[in-house]
This record gives sequence, C-alpha cells and structure tokens, in this order.
Amino acid sequence: MTTAITVVTRDGEERTIQADAGLTVMEAIRDAGFDELLAMCGGCCSCATCHVYLEDGGGGFPPMSPDEDDLLDSSSHRAASSRLSCQLRLHDAGAGAGARSGLRVRIAPEE
Repeated sequence: MTTAITVVTRDGEERTIQADAGLTVMEAIRDAGFDELLAMCGGCCSCATCHVYLEDGGGGFPPMSPDEDDLLDSSSHRAASSRLSCQLRLHDAGAGAGARSGLRVRIAPEE
C-alpha cells in the first residue's frame, strides 16, 4: 500500500510522491530526491534537520515524544504544525496511527 505525500519545498514548489507503508515521511522525502531535507542523523531523532510542517492538521500520527519536542524547541522556526519527519511512520490505510491519505508537508526553513 502506498501513501500520496505532497511535498512543498522552501521555494514553494510542490511535488506529489508515493511512499510505501513502513517508511517514515523523512525516508520518503529523502528517497524522492529532495536535497533540502538534510536528515543528518538518518532518522535517530537527534538533530532536527528533517523538520517539516504538517499542512493538513497532521491527524493520524501519534503525538510527539518528549525527545522530538525538545529538539523542535531548539528551532527558531517551530510552529504549531511542526514535526520531525523521521518520527512520522506511514502505515497501511486502516492500520491505525500513521495511516494517511493525501498527506501534505512543507519543508521547514534551514536553521
């Protein structure tokens, strides 16, 4: 099962990609060739370089962990819709948290 993700770059360019269940949003964006999402720690929730804004409200994903919250606190670009894309795992539709249809994310400004 795949999920459609519309990715909005820092310049406002939009591209819709397909991502397989089991991947994180960060992995899907990185694998699709978006170079501006650095993801320097590779998804270990230790750097915040995969910061995105969930533009559709972000429902369906579990609440952020204290570690994710602390890392986002270090960003001068944090917003109510901020999440670390490495912490957003995609699941099959109907499989609970992370089951998404038409997810839309905007890559946050670089620190």
